[in-house]
Amino acid sequence: MTLIVGIGGTNRPGSSSERLTEAVLGFAREQGAETRMFGGAALAALPHFAPESTDRTDGERDLVEAVRAADGVVIASPGYHGGVSGLVKNAIDLLEDLRGDARPYFDGRAVGLIVTAAGWQAGGVTLQALRGITHAMRGWPTPLGVAINSVEQKPFGANGALMDDAIAGQLKILAEQVFSFATR
Repeated sequence: MTLIVGIGGTNRPGSSSERLTEAVLGFAREQGAETRMFGGAALAALPHFAPESTDRTDGERDLVEAVRAADGVVIASPGYHGGVSGLVKNAIDLLEDLRGDARPYFDGRAVGLIVTAAGWQAGGVTLQALRGITHAMRGWPTPLGVAINSVEQKPFGANGALMDDAIAGQLKILAEQVFSFATR
């Protein structure tokens, strides 16, 4: 079974970045993937990464083991002041625990990237930052990265369902790219 792990969200329950990640994981499941999601609540429960310490909480070990076992990864972050949110960056920093693995960090895996931001500039800059992080961690950013301008675009309806067909199409392509790379 192909495992795709999603990492994304904010402290706000039901954040756009978390729901967009879940949507990509849903499209991946339609293709036959098994998925794991680490949303805002799981990310907020992680202590600040401390590289000098080897003590890890159950939540930290769970995230590291999930990414270690993953065939593909999806990361979504809000764009805060033109950068990756601290919550998401802390989770990524924790993956330093994978550095000594035979397949370190994201090595050999596709990483689908999503950004939500209040403006196109912040979305583009943050997406580029996530691409740089993925490259630094030996991953393969998918050709399509998805940036949502939360001022101009409303992906979800009042019931929380994904309502924007164009955004849904992008998320489906992102899922297909992660899944197809993972199963090659």
